[in-house]
Amino acid sequence: MKPRDRALKQQEYLTKLALIVIFLGGFGAVVWMGQKVVAGEFQPNALDLLLLGLAAFRLGRLVAYDLIMEPLRSPVAHTVPDESGAGDNVEARGAGAQRALGQLISCPICAGTWIAALLAYGLYLLPGPTRLFLMIAAAIGLAELINSLVEALCWSSQLARAQTGAKLQELRSRSTTLDQAHQREKESDYFGLNSPHEFYKPEKINR
Repeated sequence: MKPRDRALKQQEYLTKLALIVIFLGGFGAVVWMGQKVVAGEFQPNALDLLLLGLAAFRLGRLVAYDLIMEPLRSPVAHTVPDESGAGDNVEARGAGAQRALGQLISCPICAGTWIAALLAYGLYLLPGPTRLFLMIAAAIGLAELINSLVEALCWSSQLARAQTGAKLQELRSRSTTLDQAHQREKESDYFGLNSPHEFYKPEKINR
């Protein structure tokens, strides 16, 4: 490995370590602030967890994939054609710190982790406004899941319809071929081409 490539790789690792420190440091700071502010009143329920999960899912995909966020992603990530050829994908740019940040932004789970932490901190410090935002984001996340399910069912039904149509077309083609063969056979019988005496010629009897 070249010295420059080695330096960029080390820079990438250091950036990831710095992100880990920032994440854990932010957690510690919020817990410390929360002890001063809410005094142990933070009691999330199952609905909060469900809303938090749906919101983190939707917002993580928003940051990683949606076109509306492309101007914010462009310094560290870019959109490229997918390997399957069926769509596009988001990949990190460059090397070093740029690549580390691009990997964070272009991964919906990674971005969703930071978003979930921020939303949980909001529930911890400002539960009222955060729950309102969670309801909006969670509703969009649920709508996306339903849309994905409906889209998958539509693709499956279209594939099944195309396969059924191909089979019916094949059966019609076979039926047409058989009908034509039967028609030719009837015509041959009508003109005596298939008669057992078709090529019979009586032999001349010598006396």
